[in-house]
Amino acid sequence: MALERLDLEHIPPSYQIYTAFFRDVSNADFLYAQLLSRNSEFEYAFIDASSVISRLHLFSAIYSAVNVLLDGNLRTPNVHSEIVVSLNINNNIADAYRRWGITPSKTKDLVVVKVVPTSNAQDESSTTIQTQQAVWEHLSQQVQGTPTPLTDDELAKTTDWPKVRKYYRLNGVPALDRVADEQDKRKQSEKLAIMGMALRGL
Repeated sequence: MALERLDLEHIPPSYQIYTAFFRDVSNADFLYAQLLSRNSEFEYAFIDASSVISRLHLFSAIYSAVNVLLDGNLRTPNVHSEIVVSLNINNNIADAYRRWGITPSKTKDLVVVKVVPTSNAQDESSTTIQTQQAVWEHLSQQVQGTPTPLTDDELAKTTDWPKVRKYYRLNGVPALDRVADEQDKRKQSEKLAIMGMALRGL
């Protein structure tokens, strides 16, 4: 099974978080249409992997969104859309969807996040998928792509750096321009992106 369960520090055990990574996705149009129609069976965060720097970058957005959910301050319809918005460095929701969300005919590499509440407060009539096996069965049937381990090495193959630098305003940053080692530059960019995400909430 190519679905990973995350154990994020300080996230209550009443929330299970799962992630998957698909390369060469061929049905982005279909998946986008399900989100647009608010199909409850497709309550996932669909994130274009070309705008993701690393696991830490992704996990920072997940952590932020779940905390917004716990505080009762969601700005978007659910925690999954909140994850996408949490990747942004400003409060423009449409901007965040366009930059980090799934895009018809364009998204080829896709990170998927599923947050499953397990408390008694959950609406039992909801079609939310309950178990890791069920989540994976649904994703593997609906996402037409190649399941790939969600590792930093695999994400590095899909990151569109010109796009990421534009989104996080990293072009012309002297501290980055002086870094010659590409791996080091990636880590420095990751730090600046996460700082930008955190500062947006202040």
